[in-house]
Amino acid sequence: MEYLTLNNGIRMPMVGLGTWDVRGSSGLRSILTALELGYRLIDTAQMYKNEDIVGKALLKSGVPRKEIFLTTKLYRIGTGYQDIKQAVEKSLNDLCSDYVDLFLIHEPYANALEMYEVLKEFYKAGKIRAIGISNFHDHEYSAFIRECGIVPAVDQVESHVYFPQLNLQKLLQENGTKMQSWGSFTEGRKDIFNEPVLKKIAANHGKSASQIALRYLLQKGIAVIPKSVHKERLKSNLSLFDFLLTSKEMDEIAALNQNKSLFGWY
Repeated sequence: MEYLTLNNGIRMPMVGLGTWDVRGSSGLRSILTALELGYRLIDTAQMYKNEDIVGKALLKSGVPRKEIFLTTKLYRIGTGYQDIKQAVEKSLNDLCSDYVDLFLIHEPYANALEMYEVLKEFYKAGKIRAIGISNFHDHEYSAFIRECGIVPAVDQVESHVYFPQLNLQKLLQENGTKMQSWGSFTEGRKDIFNEPVLKKIAANHGKSASQIALRYLLQKGIAVIPKSVHKERLKSNLSLFDFLLTSKEMDEIAALNQNKSLFGWY
């Protein structure tokens, strides 16, 4: 596994399991399978309505809690301090953990700074190891860090070979924030698994197009959290550290960048 060192010294695995739309007993089994295969970063969110399943999986897996990097995200809630505090406490309870490794604000809400103040309290109390944001674009990020007090450790955003957001990553890096990708496979917006450029490069390494797409982001210093419920795909998504893309291959993949969101977030 490769790691990113966050701005407070915490190390975060560069590959983790995304759990968007993971539900029920089958979802629980897929998380357990991922942990058995060696995944050590699990990403969830209040919006996903599956923190309880993630918590059950962590307990059932037998993997020591200190070995797992657990991320969740604060969803849009009431604007009052108590509402926000209770939402954070509920996440901790649902996740069956007395701390979270990374707690993000899910979107650039109007009361994001107020939400962040609560996250900062839990961070200072040791119940959150790192705090950050998600889906903040350049101007939103710049405005946020002028007021937030503690620079976010992570900004989790749409990032894939068709829209890697390298300019945003540069801005984040200049201020001490790491980028983490969601939608690394475009969630069906593009047929990335049959992208000719990726397939050609994959043949050079005995890998798949999906592995090349992820490896490109990793070599750019962008962490990834691809979602899968299938064991073979879970294995594939984790098997990224036994090869390197050449500079020529990286340039070929870079040419796929369309500089446009596939999700309309930005």
